[in-house]
Amino acid sequence: MKYREFLMLHTLHHAEKDGITGSFMMEELGKHGYRLSPGTIYPLLHEMERKGLLKSHWEVRKGKKVRVYEITAEGRKMLEEGKRKVEELCKELLGD
Repeated sequence: MKYREFLMLHTLHHAEKDGITGSFMMEELGKHGYRLSPGTIYPLLHEMERKGLLKSHWEVRKGKKVRVYEITAEGRKMLEEGKRKVEELCKELLGD
């Protein structure tokens, strides 16, 4: 799995729970050691939307208009496949 795919998987994980924004994902990924700029996260979100993994709409939050991304059925399929691959890799690496 490539670095970009880990970012996508993490993004899908959060999008499945609730609608996400680019700023939320930058903050969330920062908690895990990823240091992403808007110039990295927003192209990633747009790519995921073009691929049909996310869909977006505009909302007003805290008085600001923000784009909110939600997971699609195709995104859920990719998330489940990614979880299986990560589990398999962890078992192999950790000797489970």
